[in-house]
Amino acid sequence: MELKRVVVTGLGAITPLGNDVETTWENAIAGKSGAGPITHFDASLFKTHFACEVKDFNPADLFDRKEARKYDRYSQLAIHAAKEAMTDSKLDLEKENRDRIGVIFSAGIGGIRTFEEEVGGYYLAMDKGPRFNPFFIPKMIADIAAGHISMIYGLRGPNYATVSACASSTNAIVDAFNLIRLGKANVIVSGGAEATISPSAVGGFNAMMALSTRNDAPETASRPFSASRDGFVIGEGASVLILEELEHAVARGATI
Repeated sequence: MELKRVVVTGLGAITPLGNDVETTWENAIAGKSGAGPITHFDASLFKTHFACEVKDFNPADLFDRKEARKYDRYSQLAIHAAKEAMTDSKLDLEKENRDRIGVIFSAGIGGIRTFEEEVGGYYLAMDKGPRFNPFFIPKMIADIAAGHISMIYGLRGPNYATVSACASSTNAIVDAFNLIRLGKANVIVSGGAEATISPSAVGGFNAMMALSTRNDAPETASRPFSASRDGFVIGEGASVLILEELEHAVARGATI
C-alpha cells in the first residue's frame, strides 16, 4: 500500500498572545508574555493569582445570544480558531466530498467551567431538588468541540477527540496525519482547545504544587528549562491545522 503525503493548508489560532495566527506569531517572536492577573474569577485566596488568559474575546462576535449559551468557553475558542483555519484553507465545501473531510480535535479536560457552574448550582439549591441545564452534558464533554466543528461545516468524515492531558493536541494531529496517510480521508480539521482557568483547575493544580506561584512576576514565571522553575503557568486558547492529502491540495490549487 502506498502511503499518502500530508500537507498543511490552513491555520487558525486564538491564544493569550493574540486572537488570530498573525497577531499570535508577531507577539511570540517579539518575546511578549501572555501572562497576567486572573480575571475570570477572584483568585486572591489561591496560591497562584495569574494565568495566560485570552484577551478581548467576545462570543457575541461569533454567535447570537441563544447559540452562545450552548457552548462552553472551550468550544467557543475552538470554533473561533476553526473558522480562521477554514477560511485560510480556501476549501470550497460545495465542491468537496464531505464524507472525506473529518475533525480530530482535542481537549485535555473540556468544559470544566460548565461543570463547576452546574454542580455548584446543584449544591447551592439542593433543598429545591436537582435543576440542571439541558445543555450541561453536551457543553461539558471533551469531544463536543469536534462535534460542533463538524456540524457547523457539515463534515461527515472521521470525528472524535483525543484526551491525553498536555499531549492531547499532538495526539490529535498524529491521528489526523495517519488517517490521511492511510487514505481514510482527504482533509482533516485538527488541533485542540482548552479553557481551564477556573477555581477547581487552579485550586487542584495548586494542591499538587504544580503551578508557579511567582505572583510578583507572572511575565517571567514560565521557565520550564530553568533550575529556578517552580511550576507551570496555566493558560487557555485554541489552535487548528487543516491537514490535507498532497494530491488533493495540489488539484484544488491550495496554498501549502
